[in-house]
Amino acid sequence: MAENVRDETVAEARSSIEDPETPITWNRLIEVVGLDLISAAGVNVTTDTAMGVPAIWSGVNFLSGTLASLPLNTYRRTREEPKRLRSRLANMLKYNVNEEMTSFAWRKYCFERVFTRGRSYTLIVRGEREPVRYLWPVQNDHMRVRRNGRGAKVYKIAKKDPHGGEYTAADVIDISFAMQENLVDHFSPIAHLKNTIGLAIAATEWGSKFFQNGGVPPFVITGKFSTPAGLNRASTDLREAIQQAAKERRLALALPDEHEIKPIGIDPEKSQFIALQRFLVEEIARIYSLPPVFLQDLSHGTFSNTEQQDLHFVKHTLTRWAQQVEQELNLKLYGWENHSRFCEFNLDGIQRGDFKTRMEGYALATQHALHTPNENRHMENLPPVAGGDQLHIQGATVPLGSQPTSDSPAAPGADPEDDENAET
Repeated sequence: MAENVRDETVAEARSSIEDPETPITWNRLIEVVGLDLISAAGVNVTTDTAMGVPAIWSGVNFLSGTLASLPLNTYRRTREEPKRLRSRLANMLKYNVNEEMTSFAWRKYCFERVFTRGRSYTLIVRGEREPVRYLWPVQNDHMRVRRNGRGAKVYKIAKKDPHGGEYTAADVIDISFAMQENLVDHFSPIAHLKNTIGLAIAATEWGSKFFQNGGVPPFVITGKFSTPAGLNRASTDLREAIQQAAKERRLALALPDEHEIKPIGIDPEKSQFIALQRFLVEEIARIYSLPPVFLQDLSHGTFSNTEQQDLHFVKHTLTRWAQQVEQELNLKLYGWENHSRFCEFNLDGIQRGDFKTRMEGYALATQHALHTPNENRHMENLPPVAGGDQLHIQGATVPLGSQPTSDSPAAPGADPEDDENAET
């Protein structure tokens, strides 16, 4: 277990009456108390309501699942080349971080918190003889981050958590979407972009209500009504009749004499509802730096630009998150002064589904003396073969250094004059 941190100074702090360990800050009111954010569209924006938008659901699951599926290996630096480590920590990061959670599930859980709440926390539980006993993800509403009197960052986990207590920054893997200026608080993408997300929620709700009413826009009924009660009764009867007609798929609707329906809303085509839905997909794609094609938007996709969007995702989105997590793991698991061991994602893993491209890449690497055959087989989890540790060159594909040269003796039966005649 990590050693608790004792703060030598007592600073003034405000806390919730229900939970004294919960500080009253803007971010905490959103994450802990569950305060709704009212967007400009007039809807409440929370993590749960935001995940009801298909584009956000798709973006969060796609990014978190892709990052969690990348192979995560540990290495030791040597003079020749980095060597793969076979240690308990390496197996933990590759297979399971504790007795309840696999490495994939842990990483996916952490990135889901990052892309929704803006931050994730994982406690490094240490033993007396083990530098890392296991990793334990901490709920966002159980964690409080502050600085003590010495200016050091302190992570306080609520007592209701199994690992409640105070810990140093070296004991917590902290991954954030974006940090505020004080490097203690963070930005939540859903909270700070509530207007865009609120518009998407409102559009989704409007579309649901429109089709729930049988595709009939809001309307008024005009006619002779003798009493207010009769007016209300006519309105109720007509609404129920429209819903029943929609349920039974009837196209005709009867009205009493001298009564008329006049729409007061606009239909989806005139309101550009479809165009709005596509625009919101592009806006949400900007939030997560995702090309729209990864949110299943192919309205502007072509064969060539879809491939370029795939390269853009790997170079500018995936690499950024992979490097952030790698450096955080190296700092917290091995220490800020230890550079001999490190963790690294294998981004080649995203090509596992493209067998043809992967094989062509292996062939080029072998023919140009970049990889040995056994190195390629190792990346495919295949056993090494005899003679597979030599580099080869393109052409006859022979071991490097054994290719024929111009000084080599002529083949038996060859006439040197034939070469001269060929040149003339």
